[in-house]
Amino acid sequence: MFWFKKKERGLTPQPQKEVPDGLWIKCDECGEIIYKKQLDRTFWTCPRCSFHFKVTSDYYIRILLDDGEFDEMDANIIPRDPLRFKDRKKYTERLAAAREKSGLSEAVRVGLGKIDGIPVSFGVMDFRFIGGSMGSVVGERVARAIERALDMKIPLVIVSASGGARMQEGILSLMQMAKTSALLALLDEAKIPFISILTNPTTAGVMASYASLGDIIIAEPKALLGFAGPRVIQQTIGQELPEGFQSSDFFQEHGFVDAVVPRPKLRKTVAMLLRYMYRPADGEASAKGDVQ
Repeated sequence: MFWFKKKERGLTPQPQKEVPDGLWIKCDECGEIIYKKQLDRTFWTCPRCSFHFKVTSDYYIRILLDDGEFDEMDANIIPRDPLRFKDRKKYTERLAAAREKSGLSEAVRVGLGKIDGIPVSFGVMDFRFIGGSMGSVVGERVARAIERALDMKIPLVIVSASGGARMQEGILSLMQMAKTSALLALLDEAKIPFISILTNPTTAGVMASYASLGDIIIAEPKALLGFAGPRVIQQTIGQELPEGFQSSDFFQEHGFVDAVVPRPKLRKTVAMLLRYMYRPADGEASAKGDVQ
């Protein structure tokens, strides 16, 4: 008789392969783990729940402007520290850290581009730079983008993403609300179209000025919009807020936003609106093109 040693049942452990950092990302809405290359194919929206991830100003330039071509202007106008603001960190140190993190000189980029062949004065905010906050330079760059649209008689398109006015600049920041709003009134008198695109989040001073003054206001799905945050409002008025309060869908239902447009359809929607709203000046060729 032969005796055999009983083997333990089960699978032989295999060495785990390390997954390189940065290849996968977790959806903040549904928790789905998504391969980043797949996200790029879906315009950085979750394939499971359509959650819209925050993207950079470079990304909006790439998906909205023809061939991603952008003639950037006013980048040499940079913020200073007029109030010598100091909290836990000097304002100049915060600016330096924001420049290093984002590779940008401010929270908004402005210039010229084309959408479906139509020339536009284009502005796009970047939340990476101190939360997309509006200081005096942000206001000045937006003002120049509006003036450029006025001078060239071309549409204005601004993509907003902001936590509001920049407290380190005090009243100089708040002044930008009035300055940009006054210039947009001139744009309206000249009957030059302004399309405002609201992304997550667009709040406070930016929302209370140029972001809310578009002839057409478009928002991405489930973007947080409003002046103050929901917790502050609830504490102030002492009442429970409605479900989904301050989401872009809620704003559309109540008539503040004209359309909630998923990011994959954003360029096509803006191009359609521009073709409908914009009439080139006499002597200029009508803009025609194919929307991708």
